[in-house]
Amino acid sequence: MRFRNRREAGQTLAARLHYLRGHEPVVLGLPHGGVAVAREVADALHAPLDALLVHKLIAPRRPHLVIGAIGEPDVVVSNPATIRALKVTPAEFGRVARSAKAELARRTARYHPDGPPMRVAGRTVVLVDEGIATGATARAAIRVLRAREAGRIVLAVPVAPLDVLHSLATGVAQTLCPVPLRRKSPVGDWYTDFDQVDDTEVLALLAREPAGTGTTRP
Repeated sequence: MRFRNRREAGQTLAARLHYLRGHEPVVLGLPHGGVAVAREVADALHAPLDALLVHKLIAPRRPHLVIGAIGEPDVVVSNPATIRALKVTPAEFGRVARSAKAELARRTARYHPDGPPMRVAGRTVVLVDEGIATGATARAAIRVLRAREAGRIVLAVPVAPLDVLHSLATGVAQTLCPVPLRRKSPVGDWYTDFDQVDDTEVLALLAREPAGTGTTRP
């Protein structure tokens, strides 16, 4: 299966999550592209949508490799095997983490200028991204949700490696992935249209009136 775009990917997930409509879930998308996928899920479930802010830690001198991720409050997840293979020193990791925290603070101020993010304590949360590569970002997001006392967590992604999905499954109630991969592959390879999504587009998606309702999201 190959998705035409993020909208189709979200609709594919939504069709398999229909059983949650009566459970009043909260849908959280990981910026940037994950929010575009999550918008379709939220519309189908008539659920509120918000962005869950985490940030990848990119390897020094290797901009296409992820060595971890951070999230609020003070969540730091690392990929030890990648760090060892690239010989990333603790000092280098610290510099990358500080830079990522600054970017995370900028995003927080832009995405949630009026206060804290949507409350998830005790709620069923559908955590959505456009796909998973290493799992670091998803793992950080799950830890953030645990810190915010989320109830049941459903991790829903269009495409991800099977081994990574299995490793993430222990932290959530359910994983949903229409295209599980036997080998790691760039997420963009599974989309025909994988154009970049920027902050402006994400904010517009979050503010958009949910389909089938007459009110804006909470």
